[in-house]
This record gives sequence, C-alpha cells and structure tokens, in this order.
Amino acid sequence: QVQLVESGGGLVQAGGSLRVSCAVSGSIFSIDFMGWSRQAPGKQRELVAAIASGGSTNYADSVKGRFTISRVNAKNTVYLQMNSLKPEDTAVYYCWVTIRGDEYWGQGTQVTVSS
Repeated sequence: QVQLVESGGGLVQAGGSLRVSCAVSGSIFSIDFMGWSRQAPGKQRELVAAIASGGSTNYADSVKGRFTISRVNAKNTVYLQMNSLKPEDTAVYYCWVTIRGDEYWGQGTQVTVSS
C-alpha cells in the first residue's frame, strides 16, 4: 500500500506565502511523477503543478511565477511553495504520485487566502 500525507495548509492573507508538503510511504519502488492538484468549492479539480523524477516541472498558467514545486527523492516528499497568494487560490490541495502507472492521492489540505 501507498500512503500520502499532506501538511502545511492553513489561512493566509492575500499576498502571503505558504508551503505545503506531502510525504509518501509504503510499498514504493520508485516514484515517477509527483504533483499537486486543487479543488475549489463548486469547481472541478485542476492540476496545479507536477514534477518528474528527473526534476522537470509543469505548472498551471494561473500559478506560473508564483508557485514552485520541488521534491526530495530520498525522502519521498514533494513540496509546493506558494507565494503571492490570491483569494482565488483558495481550495483543497491534494498531492498525488504515479508509481509504475498507478496513481495515488492524499487526503487533501485546505488552503484559504483571505482578501
């Protein structure tokens, strides 16, 4: 089994910063992609950022230049540094990983940005 545990969400004022983390544990051979998606109330879940095992990254247009995804392979951990936060960034943030073609998700962490 694979478990993902997110941490670091919370309440922040617009313009502020937060870092969310996701630790992966369990029966892991190697993690291919790691990433973050988010879901705001009444909206579909959307991809925020992803990072490959080699370090290449991909971002949603709405967060480019503000968010940075990183990973520490030795710790099976992925981070999302969020700067210049906006009220529209308010959502539940979910981390996910792909391992040998299978996808695993965390339980989500709430990020709320007040105006």
